[in-house]
Amino acid sequence: MSATATIVEIKAPAGQEEGTRSQVLRWLKGVGETVAEHEPLIELETDKVTVEVASPGAGILTEILKQEQEEVAPGEVLGRIGVAVAAATAGSVAAPGAVHAGSSRASGGDAGLPRQPVSSAARAAAAGQLSPAVRRLLAEHSLDAAKIQGTGDGGRITVADVMREAGRAGTDAVEMPADSGTRHVPHSAVRKRIAARMVESLLHTAPHVTTVFEVDLDEVIAHRQRHREEFAREGVSLTLTAYFAQAAVAAIREVPEANSRWTDTALEIHDTINLGIATAAEGGLVVPVLHHLESLDLLATARRLEELVRRARQGALAQEDVRGGTFTLSNHGVSGSLLAAPIIIPQPQSAILGLGKLEKRAVVIEQGGRDEIVIRPRCYATLTIDHRVMDGSRANRFLQTFTERLSGWKD
Repeated sequence: MSATATIVEIKAPAGQEEGTRSQVLRWLKGVGETVAEHEPLIELETDKVTVEVASPGAGILTEILKQEQEEVAPGEVLGRIGVAVAAATAGSVAAPGAVHAGSSRASGGDAGLPRQPVSSAARAAAAGQLSPAVRRLLAEHSLDAAKIQGTGDGGRITVADVMREAGRAGTDAVEMPADSGTRHVPHSAVRKRIAARMVESLLHTAPHVTTVFEVDLDEVIAHRQRHREEFAREGVSLTLTAYFAQAAVAAIREVPEANSRWTDTALEIHDTINLGIATAAEGGLVVPVLHHLESLDLLATARRLEELVRRARQGALAQEDVRGGTFTLSNHGVSGSLLAAPIIIPQPQSAILGLGKLEKRAVVIEQGGRDEIVIRPRCYATLTIDHRVMDGSRANRFLQTFTERLSGWKD
């Protein structure tokens, strides 16, 4: 029985955050190959996360319009699928293995090429068992998922598992030129986009100004010691970042323009606080977003933070996890940094808060009318602002409120 087919367009996700660009990382299928509906078909890489585009129908991939490494716009057509409109069409669809797109993934002209054997890593990826970051690392290091022991939940393979295996196999070495004592490590797409956004923010968009305060964390440390076991019973780790996030809410309420966006006609001040958390992850810095922070207490904040950071470091963030940030916090002190200024403001936000390393310091306080030297746990807090949005006095007011909330923390 003959059947007709209809052409269905494969489109890039349309709901990306403004300013976010993406490019085709790789096609998981080649022209002429059969695809199942909702099967992962393309990986798009943004400067924040890797996004999978699923097949909009079952049929044959007939055309690829956007090649690997090409930039794509939201909603842009990436390729086309010939979708059968009758069940009997299945018999006329090329059998799996009949054709393969080849390394160029070009549209047309590839029919008749022998299809390459599908690795166990590809089979696992198609089954949804591997994250995009894990699949990318497996391909880059030519590793087979079937030979890697996963340490994640349910035996799932994590980024750390792949990197451990890559190091054992020596596959992460970069070839050194024979006539040079240097190594050339190509920039990843993520690293290049981070660099471009940093330069754009600092040099071409917002005039940056940074103010610095010192924070006394004596009351916070005491509160944490009293409640750490209570939080642990809830399955939550009580981190200093959770306190910093809650104190940022108080400061934003005092200085709401810190949680805003500059436009040519007006300042858009957000009622909702969506806090971006700068997180070091495999391949570069990512900023998952803690949405509706203003509605969360300390426990809920700590729980959501722990989950976001865990998924960020596993390369398991979804697109919605990195969208909609209105203010950013960078706890760079966790890696030993005392002070970082200026910190680059993620556009189109208006400010970023930085926290340095916690350490015991000798400070002078007044007790009973006399100056005394005491030892206190303290750290530096910096606020980098878009000077178009607010003046230094308002930035200082923000940090004053922030530090007072932390130094006076009560149950």
